[in-house]
Amino acid sequence: MKIIVITPPGPSTRTGNAVAALRWARILRRLHHRVTIATQYDDESADAMVAIHAWRSAEAIRRFKMLYPGRRLILQLSGTDIYQYISEDPEPTLRSMELADRLVALNSLAWRVVPKKFRKKLRVIFQSVHKPSSPRQPSRHHVDIAAIGHLRDVKDPLRAAQAARLLPATSRIRVVQIGHAYSAEWAARAQAEMAANPRYLWRDDVPRAAVQQLLQRSHAMVLSSLSEGGANVISEAVVVGVPILASRMDGNVGLLGADYPGYFPVGDTKALARLLARIEDDPRFVAKLHRAIARRAPLFKPEREIAAWRKLLAELSVQP
Repeated sequence: MKIIVITPPGPSTRTGNAVAALRWARILRRLHHRVTIATQYDDESADAMVAIHAWRSAEAIRRFKMLYPGRRLILQLSGTDIYQYISEDPEPTLRSMELADRLVALNSLAWRVVPKKFRKKLRVIFQSVHKPSSPRQPSRHHVDIAAIGHLRDVKDPLRAAQAARLLPATSRIRVVQIGHAYSAEWAARAQAEMAANPRYLWRDDVPRAAVQQLLQRSHAMVLSSLSEGGANVISEAVVVGVPILASRMDGNVGLLGADYPGYFPVGDTKALARLLARIEDDPRFVAKLHRAIARRAPLFKPEREIAAWRKLLAELSVQP
């Protein structure tokens, strides 16, 4: 089949949407399909469309189904689709869901906010990561805590830095932040935090290899988002073997499981500070986190994601 993948443009080529589009294109090509990736739809003929983001890709979805009503459309629901736009601007989001033949969610709890009439279309596909060739080697100079994600409101990006401020003077914890600032205001806030907080370092946007290097040397990773559709960085940290401290909300729980021991309440700086202290001082807690992520690691194997896409396309090929 000829498949067009539509992904909304972003301020960086390393946004979650862009990374997902590239990975899925590779998977679809491996399954012997011809794939193109575009940020806008120019009425190109294709046997199927994979659209990322119901709200941002709403016009591309509408035009494709208008031009080719009998052809298949797969829609990946982003975190902002299901935790923001579905209530703030529902018309284009719900129309995209209606037009899609299948909906793809990236976490196992997304069904709770998808309207009941669309749930029969919904499939969960966990984002996969290849296991690194070299073993993890945490830093000996600092207790490095990775904070990976672009700087924007929904990510609550400075929560780890603020929590690190609450640690004792003897603490060796250092928060290393990677991610593009979505606005001049966020860049200024990160710069100001670096100037005031010796335990915080912001490295801005970096190549993928640098992200992997940070994970390899980190003692833990913090994901403090207010909401998530299913962060690929969780897959990366799990596969590398990095313990995760995550805000307790559906996008994270739907990847790490309800019984994961490393959650803190959304926006709770003091609770996160307590967890950071345990990363530094409580080996039994760290071992518990390691066991928990090891149990989740099989979910993020590339062969599992490939099989999920093969099954999804097979479903559509027999759909009347």
